[in-house]
Amino acid sequence: MLAGFSRHGLFDLDLICKGDLEVDSHHTVEDCGIVLGEAIRKAVADKRAIKRYGSAVIPMDDALILCAVDLSGRPYFSYDAKFSADKIGNMSSEMVHEFFYAVSYSALMNLHIKQLSGANNHHIAESSFKAFGKALDMATMYEPRLNDSVWSTKGLL
Repeated sequence: MLAGFSRHGLFDLDLICKGDLEVDSHHTVEDCGIVLGEAIRKAVADKRAIKRYGSAVIPMDDALILCAVDLSGRPYFSYDAKFSADKIGNMSSEMVHEFFYAVSYSALMNLHIKQLSGANNHHIAESSFKAFGKALDMATMYEPRLNDSVWSTKGLL
């Protein structure tokens, strides 16, 4: 899933994680989300001259996922997707929500992911990660018309 995020978002990502998988995947997945969120927050730092907002609608066979990002500095997370199976491969399907929640709050971003259609659990999860990559890529793009300011009427984020 992270390979799809990094490839479709054009992000260089190397992640090594040792967790307590003998218990379950919760802490491992959550910690990976926290670390990725912190890396995003540090990478955009003062948010000067970036687009701030990004969105993507990604189809994957039967699944269609919408993702919208605002690098506002205010964390909020909304995830509206339904999984019909308890597991996707070896990972609990509820960990998809937990991962994105951890990313959004540690990155201090507003993140919405919504399932528009789909029944295949793998396709729903994978298109969520790809849509997030595309939306975040858009939000972090340089915007020269901002003249090195932030995209805010208040002058700061």
